[in-house]
Amino acid sequence: MPVSPRLPHNLLCYLRVRQMRPFSLSTSTRPHPGAFQTIGVFTLITGIKGIRLRRATAVAITSGALIATGALTAAPAQAVTAPSIGAKGGYVMNNGSGSTLYTKAADTKRSTGSTTKIMTAKVVLAQKNLNLNATVTIQKAYSDYVVKNNASQAHLIVGDKVTVRQLLYGLMLPSGCDAAYALADKYGSGSSRAARVSNFIGKMNSAAKSLGLKNTHFDSFDGIGNGKNYSTPRDLTKIASSAMKNSTFRTIVKTKSYTAKTKTKSGGTRTMGAWVNTNGLLKSYSGTIGVKTGSGPEAGYCLVFAATRHGKTVIGTVLSSTSITKRESDATKLLNYGFAKLG
Repeated sequence: MPVSPRLPHNLLCYLRVRQMRPFSLSTSTRPHPGAFQTIGVFTLITGIKGIRLRRATAVAITSGALIATGALTAAPAQAVTAPSIGAKGGYVMNNGSGSTLYTKAADTKRSTGSTTKIMTAKVVLAQKNLNLNATVTIQKAYSDYVVKNNASQAHLIVGDKVTVRQLLYGLMLPSGCDAAYALADKYGSGSSRAARVSNFIGKMNSAAKSLGLKNTHFDSFDGIGNGKNYSTPRDLTKIASSAMKNSTFRTIVKTKSYTAKTKTKSGGTRTMGAWVNTNGLLKSYSGTIGVKTGSGPEAGYCLVFAATRHGKTVIGTVLSSTSITKRESDATKLLNYGFAKLG
């Protein structure tokens, strides 16, 4: 069949389906570089000006391949099996799009322990004209509070002046309830400490409502509540996702260890013992960027987690796990699953 001179580059290409047969591709029969190539189930006949017409059976698709519409279909992606976790509740989402990747009792209300402090930090960082270098004098009431409740603490010294930035590290790394109390006292409004703390907790609830969360309520600034401090895996994940939009928050929650230098009553400098982040995933899971642990008699062991790999961020929550090891194992499974789903 003659080659039409009107075809671009004097190239004629006929594609016809034939039964696939075993074949070998020797050096002498290798297709010309200018020829199109396609999969073995097709025979491609090519003609190029100056080269005699010949048949070439190809085995790979190159950028010059001609694919007939509907002739080739991609193999479906292999389904990713959802993991089994020990935690009573879990939720994972794509932090970029907000789409859900995994759920387990994701909307069941549960005690949240110190994961509550994510909202504490969020409320502080949302204050107008916030000065992170402003100082707070540590009161005896803060120390008495952690002793009374046998609570986790940053071991702040009564009378020391500590910056707001340092208090945020003390809040999020060692999960200091003394730091939480100091921040609530600083940023709540009222003529008494009790009034200021109550006002601050009100701000936490207002922030939850502004995010559209209907299954979350706070009755404490640190998670040590009176039976009305609760959230869900889905809601906590959304709170954390919102908090992670703040650069200061992101910097703090991915920090493994922090040493604060505070001012003493006499004006000297005190170097505090290092505050170590309680989030073990920062060491065990590559790409982890936060965010907060929690535990308690009612809450069990909780973890709000986030990690970034290949430009994609997965964020999620496990509530009411049975141990520190189990909550980290559950979170690891969910992160792996989330990234596998994203591809």
